[in-house]
Amino acid sequence: MIMVKLIAIDMDGTLLNSQKEIPQENIAVIQEAARFGYKIVLCTGRMQTGVEPYFEQLGLAAEQEYAILNNGCSLHTINGDWQLLTYHDLNFNGVSYLYDLLEGYPEIDLTLTADRDYLVLADQVSELVAYDASLVFTRAQAVGLNDIKYAAKPIFQAMYLGESDRLDAFQQKFEGKLAGKFATVRSQPYIFEVMPQGITKATGLKELAQKLNIARTDIMAIGDALNDLEMLKAAGFSVAMGNASPEVKAAADLVTGSNDDAGVAQAIAKYVLNK
Repeated sequence: MIMVKLIAIDMDGTLLNSQKEIPQENIAVIQEAARFGYKIVLCTGRMQTGVEPYFEQLGLAAEQEYAILNNGCSLHTINGDWQLLTYHDLNFNGVSYLYDLLEGYPEIDLTLTADRDYLVLADQVSELVAYDASLVFTRAQAVGLNDIKYAAKPIFQAMYLGESDRLDAFQQKFEGKLAGKFATVRSQPYIFEVMPQGITKATGLKELAQKLNIARTDIMAIGDALNDLEMLKAAGFSVAMGNASPEVKAAADLVTGSNDDAGVAQAIAKYVLNK
């Protein structure tokens, strides 16, 4: 049994199974941990609309709950409604720079998340973008650069979406150049994500831990993908899912079951609840 106060849990490939559902075993064990006073925090690349229904399913009932969204770009408090506590955003010049890189790559789209809005810098919404927006329970809106320039809401993060082979070529060509200006991660074969420089899930987790006066050694993190690496390294105790990438498994303290075998429930029950 490990002594922790906060459990940070990734969603896709971790909390959610392959059908994008939360296994009942995960819900039951998470609720049990919450009853014992452990703070449960979803730490995900998803935007707010893609988290709300799942958070409701978890049934967490503390007076104040928290969620780290958009790969650490936004920290939200949840107390009946959702409120933005702190955030890091991309400015217009940054978005314009990212968009200009697409010259010669018409099959790749640049999408942006802004609060509850899923935006794509294009004349129309492609099938791939529409699909990705559906995964976070919203519809993508096609916008132009001028719409972004005069937007009232902050742009949290950007995502390049495209078929994996073309995105491979794009990433290989520009990743080094982007690294000097932004934080980047290839979270899925069809998604190459861009955040403000220095911002990852780990920075969001550190901000929340500081607010709650929780030490790094009192944090357990569970994840599966490359955008979880920094979060796992920032936690005192890290767990990789059985379906995690080799890099994630190598970085974690321990490996649990897969997301289709309720690996989150297994990890919390064994290492936190001592069951």
